[in-house]
Amino acid sequence: MIIGDRLREIRVSKNLSQGDIEARTGLLRCYISRVENGHTIPSLETLIKIARALEMHLYQVLYDGDDLPPPPVTKHPAEGGWGTFGKSARYFRKLIECLSRMDDTDRLLLFDLAERAAKRRPRR
Repeated sequence: MIIGDRLREIRVSKNLSQGDIEARTGLLRCYISRVENGHTIPSLETLIKIARALEMHLYQVLYDGDDLPPPPVTKHPAEGGWGTFGKSARYFRKLIECLSRMDDTDRLLLFDLAERAAKRRPRR
């Protein structure tokens, strides 16, 4: 399977343009074009971004059979709660993205500060 051809096939079947994928992933349109034309091999992180933009699981994007298997049934502890849909989900995704770009020392510092703030007694 050539991943660029597969990505283009899925994108076209969902009636999305490269500009739509650009807006959903933050990747440049010219980069998406290079991936689809086989000039660039995307990293795993980039494939995950594109799969999310296509509203699919990564395994579904990479699957090369005729019958697409159903997505796995996962039970999320906060199912239906904060961060699962709407504005809170967008904020949660952005937070995860920002935390993933931080190095370990900065991330540990941030978590330590958050933990200390949570332990403080509120002022009365």
